[in-house]
Amino acid sequence: MTNQRIRHEGLCPIEHVIDVFCGKWKPAIIYALEIDGKLRFNALRRVIPGVSQRMLTQQLRQLERDGIVFREHFPEIPPRVEYSLTELGKTFAPIGESLAAWRDEYMTEVQKARAEYDKKSSSA
Repeated sequence: MTNQRIRHEGLCPIEHVIDVFCGKWKPAIIYALEIDGKLRFNALRRVIPGVSQRMLTQQLRQLERDGIVFREHFPEIPPRVEYSLTELGKTFAPIGESLAAWRDEYMTEVQKARAEYDKKSSSA
């Protein structure tokens, strides 16, 4: 990398990308939709343990706004809504695979560093 300063908005060149894909539940939502294709809201809640209705709604809306998730409303009685990944959302798969590979290779080191840090911090 050169010493030339990278011009961008914000602190980091990938800040906007992280904003799109990061959030406590966004990766889990994307992964569930990647695996299952289309899911209704309650099915998503079942496959993502611990997510509240409010938080799932909020994260789905953000992903829909960013063009990652498609929300399809069926005008039936009772109304039915299905969520799926858009073509843009499907492009996250290799990024997720890269992150998983990094986790597999380095997470043990991260956990070791955390334990050492916590040990030093608790004795100070």
